[in-house]
Amino acid sequence: MANTEAVKDPAPKGKLKLILLAVGGLLVAVGISVGATWFIMHKSEPAPAEQEGASTTKPAAIYEALTPAFVVNFNQNGRQRYMQVSITLQGRNQADLDALKVHMPVIRNNLVMMFSGVGFETLASSSVGQEMLRQKATVVVQEVAQKEVGKPVIDQLLFTNFVLQ
Repeated sequence: MANTEAVKDPAPKGKLKLILLAVGGLLVAVGISVGATWFIMHKSEPAPAEQEGASTTKPAAIYEALTPAFVVNFNQNGRQRYMQVSITLQGRNQADLDALKVHMPVIRNNLVMMFSGVGFETLASSSVGQEMLRQKATVVVQEVAQKEVGKPVIDQLLFTNFVLQ
């Protein structure tokens, strides 16, 4: 009988060690998870100087609509197609936007030329084509602003109305 008791004794100790190792590993994993979460959450908080309203915040956005809307015609397989786009410029400085208004004929000309060079199929097939067109139009306006005013002036160009027919 002493032999059978000796054989049964090591098995529970082995299981106990395995359970303790599993619990210890689980505690380490939870600790790492909590630490990583704490690090990420505190990393995204602004520094105390920024919390007090330091001058690192962006000025409020200012929007300037380009009127009238742009209308471009396309000839697709012998059929006339049209695109109408209403555009609004987003900037941060009213004085810069006012300086850019003087050059609006150049901006409108460059936008019309760029719009008419795009294929109708590209615009009609997906919103990706429309987003690419919006980004190209933003670059066109920023190039004119850089040349004439000396800085990009606008953050982005927005399509406030987009109709394909």
